[in-house]
Order: sequence, then C-alpha cells, then structure tokens
Amino acid sequence: MTDLRSAPLPPVAPDDHVRGPADAPLAIVYADFECPFCAALHARVEAAFARVVFRHFPVKSKHPRALAAACAAEAAALQGRFWEMHDALFADQGRLEDPQLWARAEALGLDLARFDADRRSDAVLARVRRDFEAGLRAGVAATPALFLAGALHVGGAAVAAAAGLDEAVQAPDRP
Repeated sequence: MTDLRSAPLPPVAPDDHVRGPADAPLAIVYADFECPFCAALHARVEAAFARVVFRHFPVKSKHPRALAAACAAEAAALQGRFWEMHDALFADQGRLEDPQLWARAEALGLDLARFDADRRSDAVLARVRRDFEAGLRAGVAATPALFLAGALHVGGAAVAAAAGLDEAVQAPDRP
C-alpha cells in the first residue's frame, strides 16, 4: 500500500469524540455516516474492548448526504448528544434527509431551532472539515479508515482489524 501521509496522525485532542475505557486499545476511526462499510466497522468497534475516537470523513462524491449527517452529529454534540446521534445515524443509514435528521434530533430531546441553526453554521462545517483535512494529511483516502497502534487499515481491512481487537486484548471482566 502506498504511503499517502503528508503529516502524522493528530493525537487525541480535548474536543475529539471519545468513548470507551481509558485502559482499552485506542481505535481512531475516520468514517462517514452514509458508508455501509463504516456501519460495519462501527458495529465491530462497538462490540470490542476499545477506546474509540470518531473523526468525520464525509466522502461526498459517493455519499451525497454524508456531509449533512456529519453536520447533524456535530450540531447534536453542541447539545451534549454526539454519541446518541452518531449511533442513530449508523443505525438507519437509508434515512439521512433533513426531515429524518430533525426527527432524530427531536427524539434525542434537542432544541430543534438550535440544532438546525448549528448544523448549518460555519463553525460546525469547519469542525467537520478539520477532521477531514487532518485525515487526508494522515493518509486517509477512503472510508472506513481505522488507526490501531498507529497502523492505518482501510476498507474491508479496517473491519477485519477491528474484529481482532477483542482477540488481541481481553479485559479481565469481559466474557
């Protein structure tokens, strides 16, 4: 595989979206909410013992609603509900039009006027672009992209690598 990096992978930052045990292996995911392989990776990573960092990588040329979905997730984040929106978007990728995004926001109890204004704001778009551009500089060229122990895995290889997380490290309190 050709190395496409022009910069190192950005370290985990205070404003990154992170969940999972602090002592778990770190999985940095670059994904888009419309990509079916990203949904498969999401399921694998969520089932594994991992500390997950999610970064946006909307591939508009293949997934025309990916940018709108990323902005919706960031708007939800401004109301403290990023992961709930993240999970809802991956759970129903076929419904990413504006009315469905508003319905998800309403179901999450978000302030709908604020949600709509935030998802269309320059600040939210800049946040999504920052993730995307950092991913490009780190060598991400397609989704899903998964960094484990600094190694980049793309596409089906990312899903396979995520499947190995639990095999590599078993937490003592997990079956």
